[in-house]
Amino acid sequence: MPREDRAPLRRAIGLPRATALVVGTIIGASIFVQPSEVTGRVPSLTGSMAVWLVSGILTVLGALVVAELGAAFPETGGVYVFLRRLFSPLLGFLWGWAMFWTMHTGILAVIAIVFARYLGYFVPLGPLGAKLAAAGAILALTAINLLGVKPGSRLQTALTVIKVAAIVLLVAAGIVYGPPQAAASGANLEAVSDISAVSPVSAVSDPSDTTSLGDFLLAVAAGLFAYGGWHMVTYSAGETREPRRTVPRALITGTLIVTACYMALNAIYFRVLPLETVIHSDRVAADAADAILGSGGGAVMAALVIVSTFGALSGIVLAGPRVYLAMAQDGLLFPWAGKIHPRFRTPHVAIVLQGLWASVLAMTGTYRVLFTRVIYTEWIFFGLLALGVYQMRRRMRRSPRDAESRPDTFRAPVWVPAVFAFAAFSVVANQVISEPRESLVGLGFVLLGVPVYWIWGRRLATRQGSEP
Repeated sequence: MPREDRAPLRRAIGLPRATALVVGTIIGASIFVQPSEVTGRVPSLTGSMAVWLVSGILTVLGALVVAELGAAFPETGGVYVFLRRLFSPLLGFLWGWAMFWTMHTGILAVIAIVFARYLGYFVPLGPLGAKLAAAGAILALTAINLLGVKPGSRLQTALTVIKVAAIVLLVAAGIVYGPPQAAASGANLEAVSDISAVSPVSAVSDPSDTTSLGDFLLAVAAGLFAYGGWHMVTYSAGETREPRRTVPRALITGTLIVTACYMALNAIYFRVLPLETVIHSDRVAADAADAILGSGGGAVMAALVIVSTFGALSGIVLAGPRVYLAMAQDGLLFPWAGKIHPRFRTPHVAIVLQGLWASVLAMTGTYRVLFTRVIYTEWIFFGLLALGVYQMRRRMRRSPRDAESRPDTFRAPVWVPAVFAFAAFSVVANQVISEPRESLVGLGFVLLGVPVYWIWGRRLATRQGSEP
């Protein structure tokens, strides 16, 4: 599609809504289920809290990397645009390919499954009813986002405020009313009196714990899944006001807010529950709420999870189609996939395609199968993005005129991309070693995009008169 024929998107996202998109997308369902996965891998208070802290630090470092790239390339498409501009159209295409078939739609399906599971707390749902509820949530939010970026981002902002306020209230109630529990593996120890007693510095751990580096990295991978989605605000840069300034600020502010919320929530879990309960619970947040508020706490927490998952779904539904729009405009998808609605100024075809496929995944997949396909694939691309920052800086040094044209471009500290890239590739390598079959199947599917790119993508691009 020639650039001059591209209909403009409406710039309706300011800093508050962009920050809400970051926070609301990250805080979805995983923080209410993943702590048991993390603590099962690292069965000590010190180790588990360290995992959440390390995962939060890596997320902030990733946000700094993407903030610099987002300021340099403030275009609709985010990570797809970065990979395409820094490396090659092939890498950008592979990101979009994996996004549609497994990563982005898979995350939508996972969160929708958790939404339906907690909805069943109030409305009796059988297995088929739960699947229909999950698919229905995706399709409902798809319809809302068809009406324009303003209604979608407004809903996202409102739900984000509600969920963060609820988390703050839960943490406060845990501090004031929660019965302190200290937990070592298999036994309760002396009660702790405040959250500082279970910080990574002072938490009590089992002396017999022999957590390996591999287990720690697997726990970090589980934690990173709970922090996932921080990069999605870059997808809608074309609909963001002053994106060179807004996107970096939203990324950094949002990831810091989420890190603080996650550390506080996990501290409360450990304050009110024995370690063994945290390890074995399949609804640790509800168990914590029961311990704090009594037998009705589970219902309160179930309502919070429903709001939280619905808010996360809203942000993810809004973000993804902007990548498919950019790919269509670059000749890497059918032109009709990039059509923009004449009235609502939204990529309506891409939104519908994403909603339909995510609904299929929600109807046919399981929580674990879906989320294990995401983390190692995403973080390969994230590591490449970090290395791409140095390549971009070299190009700017060679072209002073280009650098002068972007005087307000955000720059991360020089060591950040290197540390982030090393950490990203370490997490991926450990995941592949630990779960080789599932990892290689997932990576193999991504590589299937290579022949698709060369056979179908090049033919389509040639037909449109542009080289991919």
